[in-house]
Amino acid sequence: MALSRRTFSALAGSAALGFALGGSGGPGASSAYAAHSVPTGPAPAPPRVDGEHHTIGYDQYSLLVDGRRLVVWSGEMHPFRLPSPSLWRDVLQKMRAHGYNAVSIYVAWNYHSPAPGQYDFSGIRDLDLFLRMAAETGLYVILRPGPYINAEVDGGGFPGWLTATKGTARTADPAYLAHVDEWLTQVNRIARRHLFTQGKGTILLYQIENEYDAHVHEATGRDYMSHLYKKVRADGIDVPLFHNDKGRNGHWTPGSFDTGGERGGWLYGFDGYPSPTQTPPDWGHFGPGGLTGGATASPRTPGFVPEFGGGWFDPWGGAWFDGKGYAESRRTRDSAYERRFYLTNLANGLTLHNVYMTFGGTSWGWLPAPVVYTSYDYGAAIDEGRNVTEKIAPMHTLGHLLQRVPDFARLDRAAEVKAPGLKVYHLTNPDTGTHVYVARNDGSEQVTTDLPTDAGRLPITVPARDARMLTTGLPLGDRTLKHCTAQPMLCMTVGRQDIAAFTGRYGDMADLVLKCPEEPVVTRLDAEAAWAYDSNELHVNAPLGVGGLTRVMVEKGESDTPLLLLFANDATSVRIFPYDTPSGALLVYGPALLRHAELRGSEVHLTGDITGTTSIEVWGPRGIASLVWNGRTVPTRVTMSGSLMTTGMLPAAPEVQLPALGGWRVRTENPEAGPNFDDSSWKVADRTSSYSVTPVPKGRPVLFADDYGFHYGDVWYRGTFTDASGIEEVSLAYSTGTQGLLMAWLDGEPLGTHRMPVPDKDTTARKGSWDATAAFPVRERLRTPGRHVLSVLVRRMQRDMDGKSLDTHKAARGLTAALFKGASPEVTWRIQGEAAPDPVRGPMNNGGLYGEREGWHLPGFPDRDWEAVTFPRAERRQGVTWYRTTFRLSVPADIDASVGLTLQDDPYRAYRAQIFLNGWNMGQYINNVGPQHTFVLPNGILRTRGTNTLALAVLSEFTTLSGPGNVQLTLLGRATGTDRSGRHVFTCTRRRSFHVEQRSPDRMT
Repeated sequence: MALSRRTFSALAGSAALGFALGGSGGPGASSAYAAHSVPTGPAPAPPRVDGEHHTIGYDQYSLLVDGRRLVVWSGEMHPFRLPSPSLWRDVLQKMRAHGYNAVSIYVAWNYHSPAPGQYDFSGIRDLDLFLRMAAETGLYVILRPGPYINAEVDGGGFPGWLTATKGTARTADPAYLAHVDEWLTQVNRIARRHLFTQGKGTILLYQIENEYDAHVHEATGRDYMSHLYKKVRADGIDVPLFHNDKGRNGHWTPGSFDTGGERGGWLYGFDGYPSPTQTPPDWGHFGPGGLTGGATASPRTPGFVPEFGGGWFDPWGGAWFDGKGYAESRRTRDSAYERRFYLTNLANGLTLHNVYMTFGGTSWGWLPAPVVYTSYDYGAAIDEGRNVTEKIAPMHTLGHLLQRVPDFARLDRAAEVKAPGLKVYHLTNPDTGTHVYVARNDGSEQVTTDLPTDAGRLPITVPARDARMLTTGLPLGDRTLKHCTAQPMLCMTVGRQDIAAFTGRYGDMADLVLKCPEEPVVTRLDAEAAWAYDSNELHVNAPLGVGGLTRVMVEKGESDTPLLLLFANDATSVRIFPYDTPSGALLVYGPALLRHAELRGSEVHLTGDITGTTSIEVWGPRGIASLVWNGRTVPTRVTMSGSLMTTGMLPAAPEVQLPALGGWRVRTENPEAGPNFDDSSWKVADRTSSYSVTPVPKGRPVLFADDYGFHYGDVWYRGTFTDASGIEEVSLAYSTGTQGLLMAWLDGEPLGTHRMPVPDKDTTARKGSWDATAAFPVRERLRTPGRHVLSVLVRRMQRDMDGKSLDTHKAARGLTAALFKGASPEVTWRIQGEAAPDPVRGPMNNGGLYGEREGWHLPGFPDRDWEAVTFPRAERRQGVTWYRTTFRLSVPADIDASVGLTLQDDPYRAYRAQIFLNGWNMGQYINNVGPQHTFVLPNGILRTRGTNTLALAVLSEFTTLSGPGNVQLTLLGRATGTDRSGRHVFTCTRRRSFHVEQRSPDRMT
């Protein structure tokens, strides 16, 4: 039977002494593993800043927080992929509302460090602000600051300047570690102010390194991991540490490296990204066991997947998803995928579960690694425009189940169960006697069969490539469930009644049987339900989703506490929101999102979002009498289920009108191509050695952009020489990331354009560095004596992520050599890249285009003398052309409108465009490569009530006509919510008088 909170506390009190510092104590602290006697009981309260000290221990089943079992149901998001702090809270609140109790975040070194010894944690980089928001939202934080993070970001997160320094990265090289220590000092100075153990915040776990598998069996690898561990501890981080193994390899298990004598502070975790075409793997209880079996590599720590696939990334050209983009990722890794794979994980005892990604966001500016384009939507449950997709349903129902039903925190493998056409997992809770069955259909046809259970054979239907979870003997407050063919979603006490919710697919029949030694009083509150009492059992059935939420009240009998049964399908269940307040628990049904709830006397105050027409229903403590929704009191009535329900329907979010884009002005640039351009302020490329892994051509200067301090975006070269009389051909060797490009001019005359190939799925989709030599014939009329200038523009894209720890992030970017056929002139090279980093947007916002250096992308730039043009455009030239316009939005303050920019043109036309919104580089469009055509414009950068400046920097090849073609604003989503009019200003100070303001309600400057 279930344990009451009082009984649980008494049993857990003595056990807690055995793991008071389990996993997080100082040197010599004892392991928490011995605390196996901790019984099943209520989960810890949602985390918050309370000033109290907390313990974090563990055993083989789960984490133990203050002596209570915690199943971690976490989602990954990256603040650096949403450069608008006002929106961080929005995503965090959506995660909490939809069942997550933790958020996992990378902290990207390159995002915070523009130069050696320089670190920026202000504005959009305010890690302290994000951690405060997470605590205010009630989410634990899994912090992952690297120093290497991969994350499909430039250089795997290593700053650009690190490529030009001494030292071998991801080893115990002292030169490298000196930089690492400086970085971790900066991060940990912030992190230790937010440790859950200290009651200062909600950081629960801390990761060092990332998928590190190159030097596992070498001293330099072990010493490196040991150094990171000791450094983090020395900086005052006292929560459990971990590393994410790059698959099921058994690397970096407890005891595999020196932790300075500390025991019990290290967790083993591994990452997994199984394809939807695979059979879900067993990485725990039901697996093969051993070091390569997943969780069995560390049998004394809980099963932990720091990254489990919530989608997948897509390369330039869209090879992974046949050019269909992230919509195809979301289709192939849909709700059924989540049920099959995530339920398999839970059955295998993986109780620390992080979904990568839950919100992918945008790899804006020059942030993306070579293997991805701008969008990092990932096919995640929350899309790039912050819209909750259908994929949220399994996350929502499983997350709330794991938080509200403690039986799932301690499950053992039970007797084998077989059912025709299904793979069945059977587990039991040793304390409560609850049985859990996961029935998985890996076939292409629906399976209907009988499932043998301890409560008898149950009829079950599982659709093709889907799974279902059933329970028997589950405590529902004071009563006990015999069995139910629908999945439990939650069980909680609200006011003076217990509420249990069950979910499944639309139209499925939920057959529920309660053990009832005495006949109860049953009230069918919705017409779809039916019930019968027979032989000490109450039978209830309801078709899921038909008519919306179905309610059945069970009263009296063997318990004086009423039990309200709720039946919902997926679409209905995601509108059910439990919420804990200091005055008691609430359960809310109806809105698209519940952000916050509180009780003020007899008033229930709720804030949230509405998309479609809906009512709102609230169950809460006895005495609630009125409902305030988003600051307005709404008429209500008391229902027979004891809830407070609106008497009318709340209206759907109104339409949002977006303006057509017009008033474009144009100006061509690249004066650097002309022979008389003044390049005297450019750096002379005269270095003879480099720390790059790319060899320097013998007897020739280093031309690598990073060696001259230019780390992001485009770079220009001008080579001056005397006498071109005999030159027949110029060969330019260059190295870039995926889809790099080179343009060359001789004395202002175009020689041609060369670009790297589009990656393919089988061989090059993961390729990080591309090398090529562009050979251009020199026309006869250019072969003259005298001074000549060879001008070269290289769009070098980004750096390799160095996943194999070979220093490949140091591969050259830009020109590597220049050769001439027919002559050997002495060339003096000068190089120019990006200007000083933008103090607000950071170093990754801008490259070295002339217009960027001159501020053509910024609001307020005087463009009245530019030529007026209309779209679509069709011109043929080699080089850079800028287009600018402004537009005004007037979105009401209580409407959250997600807006994108969509570009379309003849796919044959070879050109690309950098998109600048109010000075922010929101990504790169490549017309003839794709697959991305719509770019999200985040609110805060986008002024939804004000004037916006849009600039396009178009690089066009001479081989085809170039656009832009059709350019328009696109509404990606809308919701009615609270007034989001809070404003503050980030001012971009530059050497020019014009500037940009970013407005965000969550940080005051």
